[in-house]
Amino acid sequence: MTITLPANLERSLTEKSARLNLAVGLFSSEELTLGQAAELTGLPQGEFMEELARRKIPLHYGLEELEDDLKTLGLPKAR
Repeated sequence: MTITLPANLERSLTEKSARLNLAVGLFSSEELTLGQAAELTGLPQGEFMEELARRKIPLHYGLEELEDDLKTLGLPKAR
């Protein structure tokens, strides 16, 4: 996929910042998971989570994710 940007925006963005902004937007709209968004940026998940925190963007972590994590750890369900 190729995206054409206005010339002034293209000059001001690096590939790294464009990837980061795209990943943050797609994560915020729940179109990418945390892992997918971090992969798009090329950052480890922890660093991507720190960037989300700096931007005050909450993680999508609900009861289902908690239960999956508890199951992985061999702990009883939260309900």
